[in-house]
Amino acid sequence: MLQLKNISFSAETEDGVKEILKDITMDITDGFLAITGPNGGGKSTLAKIIAGIIKPTSGKILLDGEDITDLSITERAQKGISFAFQQPVRFKGITVNDLIRLASGKEITMSEACDYLSQVGLCARDYINREVNASLSGGELKRIEIATVLARGTKVSLFDEPEAGIDLWSFGNLINVFEKMHETLGGSIIIISHQERILNIADKVAVLSAGKLKSYGNRDDILPELLGKTNAVCPVLTNNMKEAQ
Repeated sequence: MLQLKNISFSAETEDGVKEILKDITMDITDGFLAITGPNGGGKSTLAKIIAGIIKPTSGKILLDGEDITDLSITERAQKGISFAFQQPVRFKGITVNDLIRLASGKEITMSEACDYLSQVGLCARDYINREVNASLSGGELKRIEIATVLARGTKVSLFDEPEAGIDLWSFGNLINVFEKMHETLGGSIIIISHQERILNIADKVAVLSAGKLKSYGNRDDILPELLGKTNAVCPVLTNNMKEAQ
């Protein structure tokens, strides 16, 4: 279980100190959690705090009861947390096969590496020996990064807006990937997203707005209010999802 206890985060801005996250508390059990809300609500900041890219100003993060608040992103990866960036990193000189094998943390065959690529809708023979560099589009990089998360199979798999840069056909395939992960991978899958189709396959949904946790619970309890026009908490959210469909 991943536990967030009273997480707050403040940052220096031109106008002074801005409070970006305010006293976020959540118990994240195994299953699929979608975190959503209007732009600027603190979703990506929370993802980076969970991954260990930035540290909270106050509060604690526990993984299976262990305090990991002060651990680096590398140390958290070793504990079992995977993070897929909104804008994937390019690695000149490293092939897709190298990256998947490194991510898996064990010896895997070429066939196994190709299978991970196939799961994210990429033709393995066209990509397995390509360098992870500027020759790949943003959408291709996104799918390769998701393949590396599949290869790792960690306790917590965290995705920051995985639909960014993905075309419509690939997005449908992406939904299938997450559904399969949900069924077979186990652990916690956390996705930051505006997309209604992603929210619809989640077990639980959390809504962040203005740095606060406005609602958190089972999908069937949260979505009817969230997708209806009666939700005054985050009206921007509904518009964002409609524009993305």
